[in-house]
Amino acid sequence: MTRKIIARGFLAGAVACTAAFGAQKPNLLIIIADDLTHTEIGCYGGQNVKTPNIDRLATEGMRFTHAYVAMSMCTPSRTELYTGLYPMSSGVLWNHSVAKPGTKSICHYLGDQGYRVGLTGKTHIRPPKTFPFVKVPGFEPNCVALTADYTCDGIKDFMGSNPEQPFCLVVASTHSHMPWTCGDPDQFDRAAIKLPPNFADTPEMRVDFAKYLAEIALFDQQVGDVLRTLEETGQADNTLVLLTSEQGAQFPFNKWTCWEQGMHTAMMVRWPGKVKPGTETDALVQYADVAPTFIAAAGGDASKYNLDGIGFLDVLLGQSQGHRKYVYGLHNNVPEGPPYPIRTIRSKDFRYIWNLTPDAEYSEKHMEHPVEDTHWWASWKKANDTDAHALEMYNRYRHRPEEQLYKSNEDPYEMTDLAGNPEYAAVKTELRAELDKWMTQQGDPGAVLDSEEMQTANLKNAPGAKQQKKK
Repeated sequence: MTRKIIARGFLAGAVACTAAFGAQKPNLLIIIADDLTHTEIGCYGGQNVKTPNIDRLATEGMRFTHAYVAMSMCTPSRTELYTGLYPMSSGVLWNHSVAKPGTKSICHYLGDQGYRVGLTGKTHIRPPKTFPFVKVPGFEPNCVALTADYTCDGIKDFMGSNPEQPFCLVVASTHSHMPWTCGDPDQFDRAAIKLPPNFADTPEMRVDFAKYLAEIALFDQQVGDVLRTLEETGQADNTLVLLTSEQGAQFPFNKWTCWEQGMHTAMMVRWPGKVKPGTETDALVQYADVAPTFIAAAGGDASKYNLDGIGFLDVLLGQSQGHRKYVYGLHNNVPEGPPYPIRTIRSKDFRYIWNLTPDAEYSEKHMEHPVEDTHWWASWKKANDTDAHALEMYNRYRHRPEEQLYKSNEDPYEMTDLAGNPEYAAVKTELRAELDKWMTQQGDPGAVLDSEEMQTANLKNAPGAKQQKKK
């Protein structure tokens, strides 16, 4: 099937799994969106765009309500997902950066267990030795392409090429990454769109938000086509399907930040006969936990690989209701803008954010350029003189205190900062202490990490860099 898109201009887990499915290894399928804020998906409360295929998948398996990335940007989040490592461990601490020499991924871990491991669509991960996916044709690899035609023929061939050998396949969509040139935004009544409460409400914002919603609709269409293709191969009953929305969209308080809407990802898992349909879990998980979960689901022992992630197979099999006590995150702003290092920790109820250079003004290049009058960020700035809410949100994004604390379960857009509230002083102290422990354990030096010098060192140490320099 080809779709034409028109452009507009641990050990216990392994033992449990072996008992669960015997000797037959399951196929593994990851479907990943690109910059899709989870709250726009129907089963996560979205009201602006219909997502019937994603919602149906959620009803057929387990929906996670507390899943997170460690960095809300493309290269670091995908590296975390595929390697089971936090950014400090992999070395991927900035966008477009490169994993440390010797870093391995699910390509190696599952390959060692007899899997064919392929990927179609967006990569945005380096170097090839760390991510030696079999390249599967069919889906657009360029996240800023103006069109996104796709076909499921390649993934159908990959799934069915050797029925005796299990596969792991990543279908990595480029929706809903900017520049939002695919799909039909006119299907949405701009006046009826429900904007997040932390957005300025301007005409330009509504125009661009409709374009973004159109790409979400296209992603949902892709999900339906991929799942139908899996059914056509006759392997759906022995395939664990994991869908994730990646980090939040490229709007303020979402991508490039440590706020909830940037770091919270949609995640759902369907595994016929193993995961009970129509269930949900509030277990805290993060991207690093996926790789060891897949290793265990395949009957392997993830503990021998020294991963940061903690497998949640027991959660999937209904053997545990909880997982982590905390999830962790960070942001390094180079090369997307001037240095602005941030660290964060999330418990089941609260998020604590530490801005390491609070006297600096935050900026990010994708919002500063272009600066045409029709651009939504420019409209926020223009509205500052007449719109008190626009001015408040603009300044809130640009200027941040050293510490922030939110009761994120009750305040998902994190509009009320409790850091200065004496009632929550003990919570803030606890979370800061746990964050300090994590940074120490990771060898995170803090603010110095977010510098052009550190990123340059990362690129110089990349495999092949020295050979290239000699030429």
